[in-house]
Amino acid sequence: MFDVEKVRNDFPILKRKIHGHDLVFLDSGATSQKPESVIKAMDDFYRNTNANIHRGVYELSVESTGLVDEAREKVANFIGARPEEIIFTRNASESLNLIMYSWGRDNIKKEDAVLISKLEHHSNLVPWQELCRETGAELRIIDVDGEGKLIVKNQKIKNSKTQSEVFIENGLRVRLGSLESLIADGKVKLFSVTGVSNVLGTIPDLAGMLTAIKRKAQNATVVVDASQMVPHMKVDVKTLGADFIAFSGHKMLGPTGTGVLWGRKEILSKMRPFLYGGDMIGEVKITGATWADIPSRFEAGTPDIAGIIGLGAAVDYLENLGMDNVREHEKELIKYALERMSKLEEEGLVKLYGPRDIEERGGALAFNVIGVHPHDAAQVLDSFGIAVRSGQHCAAPLVMSFGVPAMVRATFYVYNTKKEIDYLVSKIREIPKVFA
Repeated sequence: MFDVEKVRNDFPILKRKIHGHDLVFLDSGATSQKPESVIKAMDDFYRNTNANIHRGVYELSVESTGLVDEAREKVANFIGARPEEIIFTRNASESLNLIMYSWGRDNIKKEDAVLISKLEHHSNLVPWQELCRETGAELRIIDVDGEGKLIVKNQKIKNSKTQSEVFIENGLRVRLGSLESLIADGKVKLFSVTGVSNVLGTIPDLAGMLTAIKRKAQNATVVVDASQMVPHMKVDVKTLGADFIAFSGHKMLGPTGTGVLWGRKEILSKMRPFLYGGDMIGEVKITGATWADIPSRFEAGTPDIAGIIGLGAAVDYLENLGMDNVREHEKELIKYALERMSKLEEEGLVKLYGPRDIEERGGALAFNVIGVHPHDAAQVLDSFGIAVRSGQHCAAPLVMSFGVPAMVRATFYVYNTKKEIDYLVSKIREIPKVFA
């Protein structure tokens, strides 16, 4: 049984007052709060173990190394991977850049196409733009419909380039359209897509898309930006069908400065390093060097040891909750939020964005208050102790495709309640009064 009140007691920050009100934290999509067990694990390391890893035979160094190895194994088990396939990075953005530099530059050619979607966070857009600009490859983008769902079948797409038209801007060849039209010629060499939209909560049909792509381009490599996926639902890389996934520790109750890249061992083993320096080498001579085996090859220098240990503690916490329970709790919250917010939309007070089918979305609620700029709406909510995000959410092309410059976004996680949603709705009603 998922006891949200018991969960809330594990998060010290939820006891804070903001402008005299209880904190209602609805921005876990940007970063999650940390349970006491994660904070304690990091504090304990600095108080009792602090030493560099892989560099000493003395007791503290050996203990530190063991704690990092243990955390790597926890993360691997959490997503059904092998420990040697887990690369620790600073965040998902670094993980995706690692793929671009170490795999993309050696494998993407001018005659190839890179396929992404309009749902993508900038971290899963800009690296591929730059790779295509460097190589001359074509960037193809799956468009979205009015609900923010990916368009799979050929159809006339409103406010979009035609499905067959390639346009060139800033030296970049780009084509927008449906999945069906973009994979028809079999030129897609890389497909990189979000597992869950950070703005709209849209959950793409990964299995269906991968089946279609593999039919047309059997050798296509698949990357999943799992930043909003791994923290919120059970993920098993053995059945997902991807070749790489990237996610951030700070969005799954872990500390900032921690990220993960998972890749298939047979692919990682053939990739060149992304960064050079200590601990990623096999042998060094004055005239050159050889590279260490994975994962060390991609982990140059001293990592965030305490952060990695904290990430391991976050995995323990989520495992204890059960990821199926996490997902069900969020589905209940988003269902309830949509029901409550839909009444405000019927009254002409707000505009909602994203799929209405609960099975097709995660715990993100994007909206605008009619006639009020999103930043102003977010500031008014902050005055009541409610933390929401406003802006383009590092997904400018997606947000602007809805004809607005920005959106307000509330995101839910394990410590949020229906009572907090009621409070949010009640305070949204107060926003127009401030600007009357």
